[in-house]
This record gives sequence, C-alpha cells and structure tokens, in this order.
Amino acid sequence: MTDSTQKHAQPIWANIIFFGLSFLAAITLVPWYGIQYGFHFSSWAWGIGLWLFSSTSISMGYHRLWSHRAYEAHPVLRVILAIGGCLALQNSALHWSSDHRIHHKHVDHDEKDPYSASLGFWHSHIGWLLMRRDNGRYNEQYDRCKDLQRDPIVMLQHKYYWPLSIGLNILVPAVLGMAYGIFWEMMLVAGVLRLVWSHHLTFFINSLAHMWGSRPYTEENSARDNIVLAVLTGGEGYHNYHHKFQYDYRNGIRWWHFDPSKWWIKALSWVGITSNLKKVPVEKIEKAKAETLLLKAKDRVAHLPNAEEVMQMLHDEYEKLVQHLAEVYEAQKQWLEAKKCKLKESYEHSALMENYQQLRKRFEQQKASWMTLAKQYA
Repeated sequence: MTDSTQKHAQPIWANIIFFGLSFLAAITLVPWYGIQYGFHFSSWAWGIGLWLFSSTSISMGYHRLWSHRAYEAHPVLRVILAIGGCLALQNSALHWSSDHRIHHKHVDHDEKDPYSASLGFWHSHIGWLLMRRDNGRYNEQYDRCKDLQRDPIVMLQHKYYWPLSIGLNILVPAVLGMAYGIFWEMMLVAGVLRLVWSHHLTFFINSLAHMWGSRPYTEENSARDNIVLAVLTGGEGYHNYHHKFQYDYRNGIRWWHFDPSKWWIKALSWVGITSNLKKVPVEKIEKAKAETLLLKAKDRVAHLPNAEEVMQMLHDEYEKLVQHLAEVYEAQKQWLEAKKCKLKESYEHSALMENYQQLRKRFEQQKASWMTLAKQYA
C-alpha cells in the first residue's frame, strides 16, 4: 500500500473487533472446551454441514450466479442461496458482487482492486476488510450492479441482511445446542469455529490463489490454479482459469476436477432448476493455453544465442496448432449440426464424422509436437 493511501486509510472498528474476537475464540476457547469437556459428534456434524451449505451458497450464489451471471436459477434456489449467504456472514449478495466485479475489472491494481494481491498477503487476505482506503470505491457503490438491483430476492436480502445474518448465526447454533443439550459446545463449534474456518478459506482465494499455483491460461494477472485450494473451497481454487474465463459456470473444466458447485449447477439443470449455463468453447480454452505457453517459451529463450531461430520455430509450430484447432472445431460444429438435423441415418459412418475424426487426429499430433517443442523452453 502506498504511503498516501495508507495515510488516508480508516480503521473499520466493527470488523477489527469481530474478526479479532472470533479468531481469538476459535484458537483458545474451542480447544479449551474440548480438553475440559470433550466434543460430541453432533456438534461437528452440524458445524461441517452449516459450513458446506454457507460456502456453497457463496460459490454457487454470490460468485457464479450473481457476480458473474454464469447461469440462471429458479427463484426457490435463489432464496436458498441468499439464506446461505446470510449464514456465511460475508455481507449481502449485492455488496459482495459489487466488490468482486471491481476486483475482476481492476485485478492487481494497487488503488482500484479492493483486495489486490500486489499489496501483499495480509491486505488481500483480510487487511482490506479492516482498513477502508480513501479511494472512492464506496462512492456510488452499487452502480455497477444495476442487474442485481432488479432482482427482488437480492434486494430483499440486502435490505434485511444484518438482522437475517445475526439472527441465523446466533439462533441456528443456539437452537441446535438446546435441542442436543450441548448449548455452549454447539455455539463454539457450529457457530464460532465454523464461521472463522469458512471466512479464512474464502479469503484464501483473494490471497493464496493469487500467489501459489500455476498459470496455464494467462499470465496477464496474478491469479493461479491450485488443487489444494480447490478442494478446500469447493472448486474455487481453479483461479487462473476463472480470471481468464470468468463467465464460465465451471471453475474446474474437466469432469473430474474437484468442483462441487459445478456439479450442483449441472445436476440441477437436468430438472430445470438452473438454466442457460455458460460454457467457454474448448477451442478458446486450447488457444489460451497455447498462447500462454508460447509467451512463456519466448521469455525463456530471449537470452539464447539462437533466440531468433528458436522463436521462429515456436511461432511456426504455434500457427500450425491454431490452424488445426480451428479446422477440427469447425468440422465438429458441422457434424453436430448435421446430427441435430438428422441429415444422416448413421452418423458414425458419415463423411462429416470421418472428416472430423481425421482432423482431430491431425490436431492431436500437432498438439503433441507443439508441446514437446514449447516445453523445452517454457
């Protein structure tokens, strides 16, 4: 943070007290209680369940639905996600989405990105929530969210956010604690510890996911893919991909990538609860990976005595790859259109299918050749 910005930063005492006391309670009172009285299975089961519900509401709702409009959802699901967002205690969907849209627009900008990783781990992780910088970010805060202001569920949650959030985070653990006869244990585990754990895992996407991991899709910003963070945050750790293709409803693009939010969104589309799932074409993804690898390779060979010759080889192989890529996906598009129109009785033996398979094989061969060359230098 620059000296001038730091000079005009104002402490947000409510956040400082809340985050400080909740963290202190989580690392002292929770273990003390366990040593003194032990824990019951029910408190951990409810704590984990409430964490998964609230964190999924942030991932599916606040992030992919409202911040990026990556899909559409039935009002019932939107209400459920809004309630889960209150339980997560990360501000309203409108406020969260506004900050997040600024982050994507100005990622890594010291002044404009609210949780810029370029200002260090502490700032991007939690410091930005403890000190309000005098950068005009809160002037006309929600002007960039006109679409969300037309959503009655978002606006209802925003209007009653604090009563709902405080009520849910106190009443739910309290009622569960009384029901099981372990009031203070439930308040500590399903209340305090669950909140602290959930908060800091989410904050890791703002901090660690911009510092630790790989950048296969773009090096234009600091966002990184990290499988460890993906597992801990319900799929949000594929952050390099997300910053390159933010409107994709998936963060982990392979079916086996650990991304529960993606699986929920897709599964719910089969019964009509979610719809209009936005998905980046494979052609664009492959091209982005190839471009990034080319740039990495060019940077590494710049100092070599035969740099110009190597760069020309890299560029030629890259151009061939892009050409084959365009051909194979154009052939695939033609085949799928023919399949939809039922122009052929047997698609497997059609000329279009054979052409697609041949082009696909050529592309895979060129891709292998390109990867072999590029990875020598990247």
